Amino acid sequence: MARTFDPFRDVDQLFSQALRTPASTAMPMDLYRDGDNYFVKIDLPGVDPSTIDVDLDDSTLTVRAERQPQAGEGVQWLTRERPVGTFARQLTLGKGVAAENINAEYTDGVLILTIPVAEAAKPRKISVTHTPSETLQGEIESEGNDNDSE
Repeated sequence: MARTFDPFRDVDQLFSQALRTPASTAMPMDLYRDGDNYFVKIDLPGVDPSTIDVDLDDSTLTVRAERQPQAGEGVQWLTRERPVGTFARQLTLGKGVAAENINAEYTDGVLILTIPVAEAAKPRKISVTHTPSETLQGEIESEGNDNDSE
């Protein structure tokens, strides 16, 4: 079957392929902090959970996953927008996280990484003590003495 020429469609496809980065389209990600945890949510629909690999090397967190093609040989593709193959995404973690307590869970096509904030990086209240200066204390005492002599 011959494909009709559509310059707008062809240009759109060319630009979308050129401007698209494989990691961000194959593994779109949300990253946010809620309370004492950072959350990374990576969409991995159609990925076999056994192919998901999460590694931490120093401060670099790497997520790899593989999506296999679903159609058999001899298939005539009309549109193929879902990427297949092995994909990776890297994040550089700051010093304010408890890297030893990272948790990864894959549910309904979404990989959720929970990265706790390190105790040292958590906000804390610092109490303020007040000690009157010696000069001010001396003035208060001498004024008190003046009142006694009246």
